[in-house]
Amino acid sequence: MTTAAVAEHRTRTWTNRLKDVSFWAEWAAAVGLVLLVIVFQILNPTFLSSGNISSMLVAAAILIILAVGQTFVVATGGIDLSVASMMTLGAVAFGQAYSHGAGLLWSALLAVAVGAATGFVNGFVIARGRITDFIVTLGMLSAASGAALILADGKPVTIIDTFLLKLSTGGIGIFGWTVIIAAVVALIAHGLLFWTRFGTHVLATGGSREAANATGINTARVKIAVYAISGLLAGLGAILLVARVGAAEPASNTSFLLNSVAAVVLGGVSLLGGRATIAGPVIGALLLTALTNGLTLLGVSQFYQPLAVGFVVVLAALLTRFQK
Repeated sequence: MTTAAVAEHRTRTWTNRLKDVSFWAEWAAAVGLVLLVIVFQILNPTFLSSGNISSMLVAAAILIILAVGQTFVVATGGIDLSVASMMTLGAVAFGQAYSHGAGLLWSALLAVAVGAATGFVNGFVIARGRITDFIVTLGMLSAASGAALILADGKPVTIIDTFLLKLSTGGIGIFGWTVIIAAVVALIAHGLLFWTRFGTHVLATGGSREAANATGINTARVKIAVYAISGLLAGLGAILLVARVGAAEPASNTSFLLNSVAAVVLGGVSLLGGRATIAGPVIGALLLTALTNGLTLLGVSQFYQPLAVGFVVVLAALLTRFQK
């Protein structure tokens, strides 16, 4: 085959792929992000300024971490509705420990431990109690929120610490330290999901739990592990949230829950389990952050922003029907 024939064949192949709806379904988040950036930059030239890009990345960091944890859960065919509440409980635990003189390191470790333990409880009840993920995590959503309010007595704890201040404001160029942490988490998660036996077991459990059990995979342990991972990352998110806000707030922010699920859907992760990616949810989180940021720059009322996010998520969910 001549060079011209090879080039023509490749061109024809790409043309056919571009005409295939499944191609656009696979790359919906990436295409959507590019289109949003182009549109918002045209409407407001400050959108791609270094300051605004840095601000968007920092705003997306916590959501990326939560979305990565949610991805592991969804990959097994489950869902974690308690992720935002676990983060709030971890933040309150951090604040209470720090205010009682525990020190920054021990307070941070406690936040992560509380998140991981709460996630473990979710997974244990789901796997051993054979109760649906939706019900268990919905119950934990309420329980963790209530525990946070009780521990904090409904009052935020202000935390003033030089290290946390540098963590929230410092960085390398336009990449803040929180963004770098989120990127490291995403890279580790990618390796864990695609380069380890555990990752294979996660995808196998989501594909068919019965078949996975038949091949010797302990799906109960896998379920417990993915919820513990989600809780652990929620605890990490709690530390970054405290650093960003400068206080441990006992009130749960449900937008983190909704947006973490939305980012996973936008990223092309199958809600039925068995198919997942880490890059997709990361791009989905960036897309949602860029959407709200762009609408804010354009002066669009915050009342309309959830409407826009909801529309984008439903459209992405519709596109996933055409994925191969």
